[in-house]
Amino acid sequence: MSDEMGYQGEVVKRFMYVNRKAPYGTIYALENLETVLIAAAFDQDVSVVFVDDGVYQLKKGQDTKGIGMKNFSPTFRALDDYDVEKLYVEKESLEARGLTAEELVVPVEVVSTEELREIMAQQDVVLSC
Repeated sequence: MSDEMGYQGEVVKRFMYVNRKAPYGTIYALENLETVLIAAAFDQDVSVVFVDDGVYQLKKGQDTKGIGMKNFSPTFRALDDYDVEKLYVEKESLEARGLTAEELVVPVEVVSTEELREIMAQQDVVLSC
């Protein structure tokens, strides 16, 4: 992997954050989103992947009043402000849960498992939760 030079000559690493967990019931989803925003603020090359129940993190119309938690899904819209434009959703995960890309709060690139494997191989760091 070749390193790119970023702001003020710093080495830019390619970080991929893989979201596998449902948005509520644990702290993983929210903390992973916060980690993504922090990494992007430091001018790293950040991409975010949603697989398995992680695809529910992006579903439009989440109503969390009944569980007493704040709906953080609108925060995903801030990713564009941090130049995080590489958002991937595994096609098979979407289909298995009866969802489509149109039902998600942000635009994503829907990729097959095989395509996702290739994208992951191009990363310097892959973090999964």
